[in-house]
Amino acid sequence: MIKKRKLDDRHTLITTSHYPLHMRSKPKRGYHKAVIGVGGNVGDVLRRFEHLFWLLKHSPYLQIIQTAPILKNPPFGFMYQPDFYNTLIVVSTTLTPRKLLRYLLHTEKKFRRKRYFRDAPRTLDLDIIFYDDIQITTDRLTIPHSDWMHRDSVLIPLKYLRGR
Repeated sequence: MIKKRKLDDRHTLITTSHYPLHMRSKPKRGYHKAVIGVGGNVGDVLRRFEHLFWLLKHSPYLQIIQTAPILKNPPFGFMYQPDFYNTLIVVSTTLTPRKLLRYLLHTEKKFRRKRYFRDAPRTLDLDIIFYDDIQITTDRLTIPHSDWMHRDSVLIPLKYLRGR
């Protein structure tokens, strides 16, 4: 069942059977905690998010700890595209940040993600927002994700996570 609640004229909060969901209170010993940003605006995004949930739930590389509600919000950057749907998924994993990034990029490809240009419409976008309390800045990876603190697509779902 899908429920929608308008937050204001630009944002709608959506709840489904798996968003939000609280499964574990903290990562297992020896595991790392990561917050994954999820987004998309092409096709049936809500259905795709449900498929993503099940794919990640059965992944040997991570465990879902909790999910946030889904936020429907306007695009930024390239403005001539449909609204985005965004949420956060908190996972525990033994993967290093680089290996987690590789796994997420591979997952995007499974959902037919194409990279046409910066801020282009997309079927699925997966970003590492936080990974434990570490900071990394390389050519391919920045943690915490750059500008997370300026994006409603992260800030609003983040309010609904327990003990981030």
